Amino acid sequence: MAAHFGRRLRKGAATTAVAAAAVAALSASQAPGMPGEDRGRPATAGASAPVPPVTSDGNATGNSPYYTDLPPLNSPNPSPSPSATGTPVAQGDAEAGIPATVLDAYKKAEAELRSAKPGCNLPWQLLAAIGKVESGQADGGRVDANGTTIGRILGPALDGNGFALIKDTDHGVYDGNTEYDQAVGPMQFIPSTWAWAGRDGNGDGKKDPNNVYDAALAAGHYLCRNGWDLSREDDLHSAILSYNGSQDYLNTVLSWLEYYRKGTHSVPDGTGGVPTHRSDDGTPRAKSPKHSKAPRTKPDPKPSTPGGGHGSPSPTPPKPPVPPTPPQTPTDTVDHLQDAATAKLTAMAGHAFTDQIGTRAETKAGKAIAKVRIRFTVTGDTDATFAGGETVATVATDAKGVALAPALQAGEKTGDFRVMATVVGRTVTGLGYTATVTERAADTLTRTSDTPLTCTPGGEFADQVQVKATYKGAVADKVAATATLIKSDTDATENDKGPYFKDADGKPVRTLTGLQTDAKGLLTLPKLYADDTTGTFLLRITTTGGATLTVELKVAADSSASPSPSPSPSAS
Repeated sequence: MAAHFGRRLRKGAATTAVAAAAVAALSASQAPGMPGEDRGRPATAGASAPVPPVTSDGNATGNSPYYTDLPPLNSPNPSPSPSATGTPVAQGDAEAGIPATVLDAYKKAEAELRSAKPGCNLPWQLLAAIGKVESGQADGGRVDANGTTIGRILGPALDGNGFALIKDTDHGVYDGNTEYDQAVGPMQFIPSTWAWAGRDGNGDGKKDPNNVYDAALAAGHYLCRNGWDLSREDDLHSAILSYNGSQDYLNTVLSWLEYYRKGTHSVPDGTGGVPTHRSDDGTPRAKSPKHSKAPRTKPDPKPSTPGGGHGSPSPTPPKPPVPPTPPQTPTDTVDHLQDAATAKLTAMAGHAFTDQIGTRAETKAGKAIAKVRIRFTVTGDTDATFAGGETVATVATDAKGVALAPALQAGEKTGDFRVMATVVGRTVTGLGYTATVTERAADTLTRTSDTPLTCTPGGEFADQVQVKATYKGAVADKVAATATLIKSDTDATENDKGPYFKDADGKPVRTLTGLQTDAKGLLTLPKLYADDTTGTFLLRITTTGGATLTVELKVAADSSASPSPSPSPSAS
């Protein structure tokens, strides 16, 4: 194992001089141009770029402990890539080896984010750096063929005893602990964050924080929210700090990020190196749901006198001063959430909702509270999202205590779904809103041509029927429609004679179902044919939403044909 610098980086405390020097040495020796470098002047031991304020809603890990081992001072010397393109392959230092399945998960997540959120510019090496710091690349790649860890990787119980206090939010489903939450899996998500950030990265229909494909994709989406562009230094720092809000954590992740950018290579699953130093002073990872307890010590025995008796008790040491109670934040004063006159939420499939959700944060006395972060989460069997494609959005309340959620965008799935509003950083009963997605509809149908539709008996109509569908004057695309040859204006049953369409076998059909308007709202019907019956016939077209159009079809003998000559009178 290569040498490491600093035994531990204590989370929440000042970095030791040794650790600061190590980070600075890494920045100076192997990371020219890395995020955080002070360009234009020499690097100074312990110096780092200013940390931008964290604007995220909490963090992914609940500030759970992490591995503090730093990469070797000298980055691996990559050999040429075996292909013309791609990341150079390092064959040297053991720390540059990433277990094959874990590495594949990082790269697949980067590829998906490149398509889903191209403006984020997520490098897979950032996922590798976080995976190294959080779990040692899934405990050295101890995963099965599907990418699921062999045994759960759990952080300690977040019971407030040296850690954050986060009471159980998942009923022990992910961490096995029904009393407190624990960080779970190779990317160490706490259950409350996984509930909205989880993703299915391997396409098995499940979102499992213990699966490296699911966890890597979730981490990618988590780092790419808030419109962050990770090619920008400030956004990169904000994203990393939103994962774990510690300056030391940021420095450690940046060191591994730059190290992996210098070159990596794949190693067999289960053979990767596992770090040895952690930010909680080496406390081993929890292997059971039992939460940690404060150590208990026996009181010292009373001192004895030379004669064997007990002497006078030692004077009671003065009690340490009680630290002042920190002032309440706006979030601390929230008692409940109240709907802020949200209108009925209804939209057609594929369309934007015209009304937005408004939620007001109030004290117990009903007073509005400003500057409280409200998280809105889309739930249920739906493909509806907020504008921009996200299913989670966090908005701060305004001076009137109201947080207005981003506009909702309906997908193609119809039916009801829910949007939950919850307070970030405080346990308050959430507020649910029901939204409904209806089928695409049209309220008007018009023919695109006024040419009469005529045909001779047994012939074929020269023109096809084409109509345009609109809804409130706008194009109505992808709207379902039906076309039927009916008996009369007052009898909409199917006619058994007159014009007809043909099915795939060439047989007459007089009702067409499953029709749909195109992107321009147009619907062109198949060709029509006539049997030997003459007269005026009706074609009725209807759509979802109630739009109806009746078209006349005339079948008559050709008046332009010359009449047959009368027989000549016979000679007498």
